[in-house]
Amino acid sequence: MLFAEVARVSREVARTSARSRKTRLLADFFAAARPQDAPVAIAYLSGRLPQGRIGVGWAALRERADPAPEPSLTVLGVDAALTELAAVSGQGAQAGRRALVQDLFAAATAPEQEYLLGLLTGEVRQGALQAAAVEGLAAAAGAEPAAVRRSVMLAGALEPVAEALLARGPAALEDFRLAVGRPLLPMLATSAGSVREALAKLGPCAVEEKLDGIRVQVHRDGDGIWVFTRTLDDVTERLPEVVAAARSLPADRFVLDGEVLALGEAGRPRPFQETAGRVGSTVDVAAAARAVPVRPVFFDVLSAGERDLLDLPCAERHAVLAELVPEPHRVRRLTLPAPEAPGAAEKAEEFFTETLRRGHEGVVVKGLEGIYAAGRRGASWIKVKPVHTLDLVVLAAEWGHGRRTGKLSNLHLGARAEDGSFVMLGKTFKGLTDALLEWQTGQLLARATEDDGHVVTVRPELVVEVAYDGVQASSRYPAGLTLRFARVLRYRPDKPPGQADTVAAVRAAHEGGG
Repeated sequence: MLFAEVARVSREVARTSARSRKTRLLADFFAAARPQDAPVAIAYLSGRLPQGRIGVGWAALRERADPAPEPSLTVLGVDAALTELAAVSGQGAQAGRRALVQDLFAAATAPEQEYLLGLLTGEVRQGALQAAAVEGLAAAAGAEPAAVRRSVMLAGALEPVAEALLARGPAALEDFRLAVGRPLLPMLATSAGSVREALAKLGPCAVEEKLDGIRVQVHRDGDGIWVFTRTLDDVTERLPEVVAAARSLPADRFVLDGEVLALGEAGRPRPFQETAGRVGSTVDVAAAARAVPVRPVFFDVLSAGERDLLDLPCAERHAVLAELVPEPHRVRRLTLPAPEAPGAAEKAEEFFTETLRRGHEGVVVKGLEGIYAAGRRGASWIKVKPVHTLDLVVLAAEWGHGRRTGKLSNLHLGARAEDGSFVMLGKTFKGLTDALLEWQTGQLLARATEDDGHVVTVRPELVVEVAYDGVQASSRYPAGLTLRFARVLRYRPDKPPGQADTVAAVRAAHEGGG
């Protein structure tokens, strides 16, 4: 398959907001695709490189070869070129990467160059592509969308399902079952602004603590124990405490869902960054475990013995969990069989307040009848977290790619220092609508002081309200802090830069666990 086809479909999918149109485009694409092309093409359509980060910076992309007149690159050819790029290391690596990039871009047409640029810089974003891709794949192969969706959940990714389905048809879906030792995509929660709003959407429910740790899926089959992250990475060797906890349970075959977190004094969670650093540490695991011990806390069971529990109601799964996992390793919860009863909402709100006091990030309200919708944001799980916001100043912005070509997208955000200057805390391109992109591009260009072709530096005059999930230490930014999951809420033309939030306020939030 020509790479130009992937670029074309990506552009057309990005240009339409209609789900039915996206699905039709992807169905036609899959119908024309070879099975072996599908995994790589899906990664590109999702804005990912199968190789992960390949060490190509903006310096290697700034000057590009003239585009080719006609398409000739294939999907697998581009994949091979990027694999070669990722392997470059040692002395002269920068020059070697630049030469390979130039060779690749010289073989690409202008639209393909633009698409490659977006892939290499992480600017290809297609929104809810997976749902439309599942439906398009089902249509192309003559399969039931629900069956394809379930296979993707159990396989942990769309790519292997697409390759098998295009090669062998609907019968291939029988290959994808819940298997102990093979991770599946975790169920995710939707959001609500308050506990009462969440209760109003569900019938009988349970309110559980939402822990600010690393999501883990723990599998055991006899002496075999595996620990996987939310992204399905195998971290078994890094977490001996989790392996020991799994080995201590009174069963030898199960799949558990939960969180792993580091706890400090009085059982309060340590900063998320410490937990993440511990889970990510691969050097001297024993020393890391002594310095930052972690413990697993489980909230669901997906398989027990020979039983697949995914389709059981939440209440029944929890009963199995309670038999299998002792209370110290189970998430705290409040069950509300009748949330509409007098006093029920007040109990739920008290539980929420107590959870925050204990240092956790919020609650998840779960419908007692809900099944485990692996890999999706199920309607029966609703998370509620307090909203943290800051008013920050825009210091610069980066030129966008793909559908954001010609627009200033990634914002550099700063807080006010004691001397009146502004200190950068991080970047975000999240929360920007097309209309807001158009507006901010004009406003920022009117305030531009420098443009190096990638970053436009501006006078610090525009204040933007940003929501964020927390503050963490960072050596990348001058204040030593950065925001977790920052996203734009709105611009504040009513506020002058002198009224933006201060670095001291952000540091206080960090020290207070915000």
